[in-house]
Amino acid sequence: MPILTNPQKRHLKTLAHHRKPIVIVGDNGITPAVIHEILLALGHHELIKIRVNAEDREAREAMIAEICAATDATLIQRIGHIATLFRRNHETPRIELP
Repeated sequence: MPILTNPQKRHLKTLAHHRKPIVIVGDNGITPAVIHEILLALGHHELIKIRVNAEDREAREAMIAEICAATDATLIQRIGHIATLFRRNHETPRIELP
C-alpha cells in the first residue's frame, strides 16, 4: 500500500464525499465474490466507498482491514458503516493527486 500524505488524503475525502457505496458487504461477510467486485471497482474507479453491514465496531474494523489487505487498497476514512478505499490504477490513472 502506498503511503499517502495528509493533503492527498484530504483531497481524496473531498472527491469521495458525494459518491455512494459501490459494494455492500452483507450478512455473508467477505466472500471471494465480494473481493472480486471490490477489485473490479477499484480498478475502474480508483476511489470507492463500501458499506460494511456488521453490527459491532470491532467486526467492522476487522472486515475493513481484511478487505484492504486482500485488495492492496488504502483506507482513506471510515464513518460508521461506510469505508472509503483508494488504490492507484497505474496503467490508466483517473485521479490526479496533489
